[in-house]
Amino acid sequence: MITVKEAQQEIIKHTSFSKTIEIKLAEALNGYLAENIYSPYPIPFFNQSAVDGYAFNFNESIPFYTIVEEIPAGDTRRITIKEGEAARIFTGSKVPDGCDTVIMQEFTDVNEKQLYLKDNGLKKGGNVRTKGYQIEKGALALKKGTRITPATIGFLATLGFTTIKIHAFPSAHILVTGSELVKPGNSLKEGQIFESNSSMLEAGFNQLKIHPTVVSIKDNLEGTTSSVREALKQSDVLVLSGGISVGDYDFVHEALMKNGVEEVFYKVNQKPGKPLFFGKKEHKVVFALPGNPAAALNCFYEYVYPCIRYKMGNESPFLPIMHLPVSEIILKKESRAHFYKAVTDFKTVTPLGGQNSDALQSFVWANCLLFLQEGVAEINTGDLVEVHLLP
Repeated sequence: MITVKEAQQEIIKHTSFSKTIEIKLAEALNGYLAENIYSPYPIPFFNQSAVDGYAFNFNESIPFYTIVEEIPAGDTRRITIKEGEAARIFTGSKVPDGCDTVIMQEFTDVNEKQLYLKDNGLKKGGNVRTKGYQIEKGALALKKGTRITPATIGFLATLGFTTIKIHAFPSAHILVTGSELVKPGNSLKEGQIFESNSSMLEAGFNQLKIHPTVVSIKDNLEGTTSSVREALKQSDVLVLSGGISVGDYDFVHEALMKNGVEEVFYKVNQKPGKPLFFGKKEHKVVFALPGNPAAALNCFYEYVYPCIRYKMGNESPFLPIMHLPVSEIILKKESRAHFYKAVTDFKTVTPLGGQNSDALQSFVWANCLLFLQEGVAEINTGDLVEVHLLP
């Protein structure tokens, strides 16, 4: 049976980047750059005032400066200020030629166009944002694979970009199996449970700015095979929930094989989520997750989430890892690798109660997964453990 680390490596090995598209800057949030970005301009584009005040050429021997000009933000005139003169200036304004320093207006006295300085700490070059101090023209602004955040969008707009090239957001399908499942909002009969995996997994996709198509299917081979066929026609990523174990009504594995999906691995030496399937068909990737909700969500974050991020161009797609001391003893009864829902204050980590594969309430409080490798039987208080930070 494949290990957790081996499974993660196999997923990356068999996953390809999405195609490159050009997209409006405002629509690129959560995408990843498909190419390096070089600055077409120096930023700032000119020597710029950092404050409201007065610009002049710094000279400690001059008792006062004569105010000869006023320069509002956006003024594009080419202005030269002579020695002993000053210009009234505002935050963001272009510092005129002949000036190397700006003093804040709070540290001045003005009397009939004569400017007196009251800032003993002011030095030559003070309060001036020099041309190109943020980035020079032609310099590497952002590397390929950079995630597009609001700050990224703002920075690229500062450089004058309106569109950028990213790896396309993959299309996705979620197929949910289980004849015992009832949609929330309906009444329950004994033997039925509310179906939670579709909304949970859909929300997980939404974190990545992907809006999957969600379909519920019945536990029979014909229906499952047909639903898989249609989903593969329409999507780059297919995730199935439930029906992947070995019960009499588990038809997912056979349905995938009938549709020409190549099995990369089936079953991982882990708890929860042992019956995990990963396969591919051409450039499409397929996951079949266990039906128990906590096991499904664990597998989503450890396998599906990084696979999608990699397709989008993130070359470090897995959950961030820390190594922290654990706050209590952990006794592991099985040799399988274990994921424990846990909380961390980034100094220590504490496993939560409710570790069963169906128990979602503890996942609500978790901000990390505590990971114990195969073969580890006991962890003592204070031992360092591997911690995977949840998004």
